[in-house]
Amino acid sequence: MALRIEFTVEPFHDGTPGPHVQAAVEAASGAGLPVDFGPFGSSVEGDDDQVLAAADSVDRAARAAGATRDSLQITRPE
Repeated sequence: MALRIEFTVEPFHDGTPGPHVQAAVEAASGAGLPVDFGPFGSSVEGDDDQVLAAADSVDRAARAAGATRDSLQITRPE
């Protein structure tokens, strides 16, 4: 089965993602998942264990790099 997480990291900096965003994206990528990077959020998709581990890594990396808020949504694609 597959899961998908979509994540948004704040504070938002117009034009250039801050280090807190970059850290979250690197954490997701480091989990071995391709990252779909977007201007208002990013996402990864993969097997359950990979995605759940990535969600934890994204959250921890974002906060360690100065995020004031991160929002993660986990869904099972149809």
